[in-house]
Amino acid sequence: MKYFFQLGTNPTLSTAEIISVFYDAKNFEIINKDILIMEIENEFNSQDAIKKLGGTIKIGKILESSNRNNLLENIKKILNPKEGKFHFGISFFGKGQFNTKKLGMEIKKYLREKNISCRFVTSREKTLSSVVVEQNKLLRNGIEIIIIESEIRESRFLVGQTLSVQPFKELSKRDYGRPARDDQSGMLPPKLAQIMINLSLSPSPYQGGGGGEVILDPFCGSGTILTEAMLMGYKNLIGSDISEKATEDTKQNLEWIKEKYESQNTSYKIYKESATELSKILKLNSIDAIVTEPYLGPQRGKVNIQKTIKELEKLYSDALFEFKKVLKLNGKVVMVLPLLRTSYQMNPNLYGFKIVNPILENLRNNKNIKLTNRNTIIYGREGQRVWREILILQK
Repeated sequence: MKYFFQLGTNPTLSTAEIISVFYDAKNFEIINKDILIMEIENEFNSQDAIKKLGGTIKIGKILESSNRNNLLENIKKILNPKEGKFHFGISFFGKGQFNTKKLGMEIKKYLREKNISCRFVTSREKTLSSVVVEQNKLLRNGIEIIIIESEIRESRFLVGQTLSVQPFKELSKRDYGRPARDDQSGMLPPKLAQIMINLSLSPSPYQGGGGGEVILDPFCGSGTILTEAMLMGYKNLIGSDISEKATEDTKQNLEWIKEKYESQNTSYKIYKESATELSKILKLNSIDAIVTEPYLGPQRGKVNIQKTIKELEKLYSDALFEFKKVLKLNGKVVMVLPLLRTSYQMNPNLYGFKIVNPILENLRNNKNIKLTNRNTIIYGREGQRVWREILILQK
């Protein structure tokens, strides 16, 4: 079965996450900047998967291959009108111009000739957003038709059907509705936390793993990584932070998640301890994965760049020295390093950790994949003062 994934704003990071989660898939293709195609033997629950994939906007099935001239005939094959009014929408992913409204009117005419009451859902954009798909109930009372133009195969279109969309309401609720927030220190977006967790462990709980792995966040802040790990099914969580406020915020947020989402089977321990002293509180070689965003330096005011770089590189080096002690052999560290406005890459002492390239070899030359010179991924948006460099390390 072939599935499509609509990638997020950072296609490289989205691709790396999908590869990590669906490690047993037969084949991956990046068709264009928005779409990755995956072939896998066994069907999977796309509704469950998209809740735990931070970098994916939509998941669906590929149903037909086509060319521009016979698109309508191929779309007719996948229409399966339900009782009552049938809602449908069209999203086009490709570089060229495509008149979705003209095609939609042709589909509407075809359905009416079959005496099927229908409504064509449109948008100003050539793709329907997750919000439009959800609010118009296209997944329950109709269909979102996906037309994908391939950049790697000449004159080829793929026709698909959306199965699930990113749960934007839940993500917003977890980000802004949690009881303890610390906007002054900066907060990791829940979607990025999900991606980093998925990059750290395979198999994941919903792809064959039991969720029994021990995950540590030694700069836990207000607990975003740990709360997302709890929701993803991981049951053994450890957090630490040098700030007492941070540890109390983390406990409060974890308890909120446990109660709100009925995650009662998760065990967690939170310590007030520096990341550079972990071996004092944790057993050696006891942690499966470390997922963390450390202190990224001053976020406001005038900053002495050289002094900040020196201080941060020492902090990260000392922390990595401790990470190596408590991490199991072959365990992974997924951590953020700040990329300052100068584009200077931090160079802490890795103490023998190997940098992991998360992209399969056959995809690395794809023009939509952007890795740094040391096989890391940059995450940020225009106007941000500090961008994030995502580093995957293996012991």
